[in-house]
Amino acid sequence: MTEAEMELGPIDYLVVEYSSAGPSGEALPHLIDMVDRGIIRILDVALIIKADDGSHQSVDLAEVVPMGLVELGLLDGAATGMLDDDDIAEAAAVLEPGRVGAVLVYENSWAAPFATALRRAGGQVVAGGRIPVQEILEALEENE
Repeated sequence: MTEAEMELGPIDYLVVEYSSAGPSGEALPHLIDMVDRGIIRILDVALIIKADDGSHQSVDLAEVVPMGLVELGLLDGAATGMLDDDDIAEAAAVLEPGRVGAVLVYENSWAAPFATALRRAGGQVVAGGRIPVQEILEALEENE
């Protein structure tokens, strides 16, 4: 593996739940901005519709345009194969029936040089985590 191939930042994923109408596109400019500035690199995207009976289906990205997402070019090629049927089923399991979900797998490009330096120095991340914003907001509200 070449040095350039080894420079890779941490990989994260998000599962976002929307109403049955699906995403409005309001967040898309912010996603585009993060990609354009090199903060993240989108690796995989999946859209899921969860029926009222609990069954689910993946939605082809080309079908997103009717949902109002006009900048589909950002997501072209964002299919590394990281998300398989089991991942889609796991993401669908956390969605409420009658909702639409989006799964986004992305590299934290901003951290790639740091992560690479850690690996070269023999370091490895052995734990990590993220505190959901909703939990922080609830804690702040309780303290007020």
